[in-house]
Amino acid sequence: MSERIIIFDTTLRDGEQSPGCSMNLEEKLRMARQLDALGVDVVEAGFPMASEDDFRAVHAVAREVRRPVIAALARTTRDDIERAWRAIESAARPRLHTFVATSDLHIQHKLRRTRGEVLDMAVEAVRLARSLTGDVEFSAEDATRSDLDFLCRVVAAAVEAGATTINIPDTVGYTVPSEFARIIRVLQERVPGIRNAVLSVHCHNDLGLAVANSVAAVEAGARQVECTVNGIGERAGNASLEEIVMSFYVRRDILPYSTSVATTEIYKASQLLSSITGMHVQANKAVVGKNAFAHEAGIHQDGVLKERRTYEIMTPESVGIKTNRLVLGKHSGRHALGKKLADLGYPLPRPDLDRAYARFIEIADQKKEIFDEDLIAIVHDGMRDVPETFRLKMLQATAGSQKPSTATVILETEGREKVACAVGDGPVAAAYTAIDQITGFRGRLLDYSIRAVSRGRDAIGEVSVHVDFDGRTFTGKAASTDVVDASARAYLHAVNKGSRLARTLDAAETASALPRAAAGMAADRARAEIQAAPAKETQPGREDAVGGPMRVVDSEGLIRLIHLV
Repeated sequence: MSERIIIFDTTLRDGEQSPGCSMNLEEKLRMARQLDALGVDVVEAGFPMASEDDFRAVHAVAREVRRPVIAALARTTRDDIERAWRAIESAARPRLHTFVATSDLHIQHKLRRTRGEVLDMAVEAVRLARSLTGDVEFSAEDATRSDLDFLCRVVAAAVEAGATTINIPDTVGYTVPSEFARIIRVLQERVPGIRNAVLSVHCHNDLGLAVANSVAAVEAGARQVECTVNGIGERAGNASLEEIVMSFYVRRDILPYSTSVATTEIYKASQLLSSITGMHVQANKAVVGKNAFAHEAGIHQDGVLKERRTYEIMTPESVGIKTNRLVLGKHSGRHALGKKLADLGYPLPRPDLDRAYARFIEIADQKKEIFDEDLIAIVHDGMRDVPETFRLKMLQATAGSQKPSTATVILETEGREKVACAVGDGPVAAAYTAIDQITGFRGRLLDYSIRAVSRGRDAIGEVSVHVDFDGRTFTGKAASTDVVDASARAYLHAVNKGSRLARTLDAAETASALPRAAAGMAADRARAEIQAAPAKETQPGREDAVGGPMRVVDSEGLIRLIHLV
């Protein structure tokens, strides 16, 4: 009989620390719901002491997601632990997760403490956490570079103080499977009472060994694995949830372990995270990459056609990838679309289906065949996590090799339309400049990526952007057969996130939780920009990072503006 391995998902905490992967509250809730559907045992919702935003997000996840354990991270300070507890105390199954570094490198240079002081910090933190909840996890940061004797002492003290889970992180991805397995075995042999706690591992992927190290640790006795969807995380990322789970699923012959994960939800979770963060899954990524079940070599194709098991060790269906390639077109009805989306794992309530169908018809008028990938992109494109304070009503752009590109943009906000024309180094830059001038946000584009969702010259293009608004980064995403339109709507998605965040904070919270620009620019200037006022024309603005100066007027000035450019 197989032993059960606890899957501790830290996508919302460690995964979100990956550059460009920050999520707002609504996005964290969407991802948390999918993690619940995926069946993970523990969801680490965030680090409440990091910011007011993080506290709110953890609190919201704790209130809404009721089946899994909801964990919050805290350092070994009283303030951290008590704040983490306030964030999760409403959870059905709360867990406090506290940590301190145990390697001499961290103790001397980061903490500037002694080993004895670190030992005391660990004990006091665990005791305080246990006074608040019966589920306490202790992590020895940088455990794999720690002196093994001292690591054993700290772990023993944490267990005696009441820790119910002991986590051994390979914080910088330094160890190798044989060495890590030895560490796990030594802890079990030398730590009194270790059997009273669950032994956990948390591996980073700096040497590409995170999954291998995690599996080796399980074979050595660990019974909880900390991981993330798509392996996202700091630097080279964390151990990949889908790879760990499918390793146990596929190799049951030599790995007699099971998990609670519903493997058919894996692909959906991967795609949702990619949509939220704008980080596309690499094509050759194990389990969920576009090429994971693709075969190009003739010998391989011949073998797969005769018997799939010749070159496939798992089926696409086992991870939730549908192989029914039925295509839809503009004559397909709402019912057919709803059934197809449900088959793909996206059952939509009627209001969401109506929005998806309207977008589907728009795309179908420009594209003869709508493939599964197109439908998923349409669904994600319609899952707006913030209200559209600014809605794109019209975009007209021109481009050529002999003259600057121009863009005319109409945005609707609070029932009123505003129009802008701009020039730029390409139609996308011109469109972004026009949007900046209407909204009052001046964005610096940090990252821009586009990919063809499906095949063919009329394929949908999915655009992802990371935009810096004076120190704060927001992500945006949109899909369209027109890449300029998709680019503008992705940028506007990021703008709306910034606007929403500023508007939901009061003056005190804004001053403490947001950069100066978000407070002044979004809370004050954005309000001034959208309030009803007589039609007017502003003077040309200063040169912007993504384009040049232009003018802003109300809708009635459109004809004159088009003439000017």
